[in-house]
Amino acid sequence: MDKVALTACLVASLFGLVLPDPTRQSVAGSIRETFVGPVIALQVQAERARGAFVSRDISAARLDSLVLRNAELRDMELENEHLRGLLGLGARLHTRFVPAQALHRPEFGDPQTVLVTAGARAGVVERSAVVAPDGLIGTVVNVEQETSTALLWTHPDFRVSAMSADGKVFGIVSPHLGTDVDGFMLELRGVAFRDSLAPGTEIRSSGLGSVFPRGIPIGTVVESITTPSAYARTYLVRPAVMPADVTVVMVLLPASVNLESAWKSPASDSLTRAIGAAADSIARARRDTVRRDTTRRSP
Repeated sequence: MDKVALTACLVASLFGLVLPDPTRQSVAGSIRETFVGPVIALQVQAERARGAFVSRDISAARLDSLVLRNAELRDMELENEHLRGLLGLGARLHTRFVPAQALHRPEFGDPQTVLVTAGARAGVVERSAVVAPDGLIGTVVNVEQETSTALLWTHPDFRVSAMSADGKVFGIVSPHLGTDVDGFMLELRGVAFRDSLAPGTEIRSSGLGSVFPRGIPIGTVVESITTPSAYARTYLVRPAVMPADVTVVMVLLPASVNLESAWKSPASDSLTRAIGAAADSIARARRDTVRRDTTRRSP
């Protein structure tokens, strides 16, 4: 078939060479209008479609890059906010502490403990309280030279002696072992029946038991829970800190101190304000850079 088409084209070419010039021009014009023109138009349309696809891919890549950079910027802002909180807390604490990272290890099938990047060499000992700027996270249960393992409040064995923020009502806080939406809540148990707590009451560590210093925020009362006991009340408590959201912590070295003032209104010292302002300036600069890059690269 290809040979036949080639032969036909050669014959047509030879025939065109022997035609008079006006006739040859007329035939050539007819060929351009009926065959060559549509082919060229199709080629132009194909090039335009290809250019549109390429442009779309470039725009999509730029948008993905912008979304990624904005996500990284948000992560940086959250990290700066958390570090500012730790800085303020460290300035208000009247006890020795060790700052460290909290490495979550879900790959080991144990989401209820974290590896803390500070150990005996830094002064960490077992039964040390582990806290974040918003409150209690857990307690150290195993110590190595460079690292330690902390038991989170989500663990079924976790217990902490607690009280209302005004120091009038006492009980024991443990995880609420529910399977519903309240599965990540706490319970305040053993409250004397004559005492009652209103929703929103802040619960803190009481300092009893020599493990957790007095005054560390634990959570806030949500509601009363019906239990078989006729002599004590139990309350559902919303935790002050979700351990899964924490990556930097403080390990409080054992001491008989009252830390209630450390978690009152944040300290307004000049160092905290200066570092906060510097972090905010960096974040604004990053946002301005992203905006300029987006404007410059837009097609």
